Amino acid sequence: MIISILKIFALICTAVIGGKLSTKLKLPAILGWLVAGIIFGPYLAGVVTSDITDAMWYKVAIKFFEAIAGIMIGREIILKKLASSGKQIIGITVIQSIGTFLFVSLIFAIVLAISGLPVYLAFIFGGIALATAPAPALSIVNEYHTHGPVTNTLIPLAAIDDVIGVIVFFTVISIVEGAGGVAHTSIVSVIGIVIVPFIIGIINGIIASWLINRFKHKYSCFFIFVSFLILSAVSGLLIDLKVFHSFSLNDLLIGMAYSATVVNFIPKDKTENILSLYNPLLNLSLVVVIANLGMPLDYRLIAGAGVFTATYIISRAAGKIGGAYLGGKITKAQPAVTKYLGLTLLPHSGVSLVFTGIAVTTLNRVDPSLSAVISGTIVAAAIINEIIAVLIAKYAFKWAGEIS
Repeated sequence: MIISILKIFALICTAVIGGKLSTKLKLPAILGWLVAGIIFGPYLAGVVTSDITDAMWYKVAIKFFEAIAGIMIGREIILKKLASSGKQIIGITVIQSIGTFLFVSLIFAIVLAISGLPVYLAFIFGGIALATAPAPALSIVNEYHTHGPVTNTLIPLAAIDDVIGVIVFFTVISIVEGAGGVAHTSIVSVIGIVIVPFIIGIINGIIASWLINRFKHKYSCFFIFVSFLILSAVSGLLIDLKVFHSFSLNDLLIGMAYSATVVNFIPKDKTENILSLYNPLLNLSLVVVIANLGMPLDYRLIAGAGVFTATYIISRAAGKIGGAYLGGKITKAQPAVTKYLGLTLLPHSGVSLVFTGIAVTTLNRVDPSLSAVISGTIVAAAIINEIIAVLIAKYAFKWAGEIS
């Protein structure tokens, strides 16, 4: 285990150096972190093997880092600021999410029908495609200190988008399992996976806020903040293992709900003091989470990428960009949001790979011959899309005038 930890430490150091080199080339640091993960992962150099990434201690550690990274989303969700734009953000999110699902499903239904494959696979592709991974785009927000309507819309949208993604995807999987004669996913489980992270984060956030408001020293407040964040992550982990018997809960949402609760219940000066001390921990967590996204990406699948991969990348991009544009128009959002928000929603490798793993497991019980179609398409698309999407997201913020 010590050797494995040293390998992870070497990966983190290399990712940090790669991030610095990326910034020297006027590229987002996240690209350096992502490439380091791909290089160190089991499919290239093999420094970090599948035995390490499949180990319980590693999965638990990643869960904690995801909760730590989730603070970045929640700290910006201040209810007073959202009061005037909350309905607009929800409207845009629902339109672009459901729009992406329907558009990708429609395009794949046509392609699969022509290819002679079952059309129901189209809805699985659509369910995987609608989700957005918030960490890549929000790491750009953190790195470049972006500020403006696109940033203000993206942060709460990323959280709502994940919730819609979970609901739609698990509904599709449940229907596919039921149609295939397999015991399908309980609706209670789906609701639990969505709601539980918020409950954990909010309860711990309320208690932490009550204690923070009774202390004046910033280090004491910081200690309370971090302690209850760790308690939130531990609570999520125990519920995951004891109730859901898997790693189903989204720890980014736990961290987000926790920090959103705290920043709305404590004074602004205390929030600023806590977050200034927290930033180094946040930056470390982003490096770890992004590098972890890169490791499962098998670069060899790029050579075999074909019509399905191209269809997936193009239709998903069209769905996200078109859906955000349509949502912005309908809700009368600011022009910058209407034009550029969709370009910031293209990264999604982490969420897509989790959904792909679930889809492959389901198809192995329904029709094993189809699981390779899903896994090959999504993993190849994730490699190509993630590198391009990060660059596009950076320029979207720049075109919107939110990078100084």
